[in-house]
Amino acid sequence: MNEKITPYNSETVTKKEQVATMFNNISGTYDFLNHFMSLGIDILWRKKAIRQLKAQQPKSILDVATGTGDFAFEAIKILKPTQVTGVDISAGMLEVAKRKIKERKLDHVFSVRLGDSEMLPFEDNQFDAITVAYGVRNYENLEKGLADMRRVLKPGGKIVILEFSKPQGFPVKQLYNFYFKHITPFFGKVFSKDARAYQYLPESVAAFPDGAAFTQLMERVGFSQTKQITLTFGISSIYTGIK
Repeated sequence: MNEKITPYNSETVTKKEQVATMFNNISGTYDFLNHFMSLGIDILWRKKAIRQLKAQQPKSILDVATGTGDFAFEAIKILKPTQVTGVDISAGMLEVAKRKIKERKLDHVFSVRLGDSEMLPFEDNQFDAITVAYGVRNYENLEKGLADMRRVLKPGGKIVILEFSKPQGFPVKQLYNFYFKHITPFFGKVFSKDARAYQYLPESVAAFPDGAAFTQLMERVGFSQTKQITLTFGISSIYTGIK
């Protein structure tokens, strides 16, 4: 699912390799562009998503596709876990995350490692909770990735996924489509080393099976009590499920 949409439309390089290259290319401007192009709303979305775990109070959290670490930092601030582990396919993004961890003196609670989100380098039933922000639509095999996250989650553990979705109502749908297809690539080209990355963004969102299609996929791999919470007219969604 979603294998056909790739960052560089290469038939000789896997989607996974293209995604790693793309994030290596944009790692230096990723945080700035995220906050700039969302007008800072992405920060509020992350906070709301992490609050879905307040009742569980997880001590060990795995942040998949951790990138530069922003979702994990919110988890640390709000939930006060004992240990957060971040995994990402991009060495460039992890270098930024490591700098931020050091600056914030969080080495004792937050560690990151290079790894494949669809073949996680962890034992079964290892983590109390799993978080993913804006990562699952980049999976080469979405069902495989969801199943592997469930594998490393403890029984009764909760997963929280934050991802772009597609607004349906007029005029938000039309404004959103215009912004994503024209404004986002423009600013991506101006500020980023990789203009194609910000053309891929709307393409990957359009191809992603959001809403009920995604919660059904979560259920297919074994998650229960799945739920979707829409944010800001449906621009993003929070998905939760229990192992």
